[in-house]
Amino acid sequence: MTVRRDEGGDSLATVLIPTINNPQELRVVLEHLLKDSDGTYDIIVIDSSSNLETSDLCLELGVERIADSSHTRADACNNGLSVVETPYTLFTDDDVIPPPGWVKSLVKWFDRGHVAGVGGTNFAPEEDPWLSKCTDVAFGARVMTAGTRYGARPDAELVEVTHNPGVNVAYRTEVLREVGGFDQGAIGAEDVLLDSKIVRAGHRLFLDPSCTMPHRRRPAIIPMMKQIRNYGYVRRLAIDREPSLRSPTHRAVQMFPFFATIATLALIYGAASGGAQWDLWFTLEGEWNLSRASFHFSLGATSFYFFVCILGAALGTSPHRSLSTVFASCITIPAAHLAYGWGMMKAEWGLLRGSVSIVAIDDKERS
Repeated sequence: MTVRRDEGGDSLATVLIPTINNPQELRVVLEHLLKDSDGTYDIIVIDSSSNLETSDLCLELGVERIADSSHTRADACNNGLSVVETPYTLFTDDDVIPPPGWVKSLVKWFDRGHVAGVGGTNFAPEEDPWLSKCTDVAFGARVMTAGTRYGARPDAELVEVTHNPGVNVAYRTEVLREVGGFDQGAIGAEDVLLDSKIVRAGHRLFLDPSCTMPHRRRPAIIPMMKQIRNYGYVRRLAIDREPSLRSPTHRAVQMFPFFATIATLALIYGAASGGAQWDLWFTLEGEWNLSRASFHFSLGATSFYFFVCILGAALGTSPHRSLSTVFASCITIPAAHLAYGWGMMKAEWGLLRGSVSIVAIDDKERS
């Protein structure tokens, strides 16, 4: 299975892979792409690592490498894009497992002239540990995920969208250059900002639900929360650059740590002051004072929230849904909401103080 070439025999696509200090997982990515390509597309690694391991790996495998000193993924991708000479450019990460025919499955859609970019879904690999699959189920929940497209699986061959995650996406190179590539210095959410510019320029983006990229998830709660905190942080900064990216769901998640704190304090106060009257739980009898109302209303709201978490996970799109992973969403989804909301609030405070600095946000802690 190969990508077609142009009349001169040159490849039509280039895969750009930004990486930083992750040679072990990058090796898997490169070996899969090299095995599948048969020399029919180019691969370029944009290396921002602080050691020579990635450089040695690229030399060993014969893969082109660009030494990159930028601090953000956006700038790294722009540096890679500056040397692309093929009509189509694909982006992925250094912690995926590219399936056979991945490049061809995306590039084929450019036969349709109205397609400026096309992406696919991504789920945790089957060999990932159970906790990673729990994270995958949370990411792919039908509700409670602030509109993420990690697990989108619409029932159609090709679906028009406004954004595709940068881990599994292809563009016409001329469109990328027309809009000026990624926003210079964007601290994360660079793929969201890029797609926003492309759509505003009048181009159309699509999702191929059948093109799935196995993408490793964090196998423990704390590393997952650090990752999600960064997502929230950079999303709020992206909203500052492009206000149209804000949605009601993002506002709700940003306030989640505040509401969760209020609910917890109300529950503790109600229980400590004698409001936990279990025999009157389903009735209106008895005295409804502040302590009873605090305990029962906060407990009811919390119970409803957990129910929606489980329901959303059960109706989600992750292939790793099971009784255990769905019920684990009572932990993974609240943990994600707390982390994402905290990240957004941290960015909000930084914007108010004018103290947001451009630093690399790349959390490689996996366990």
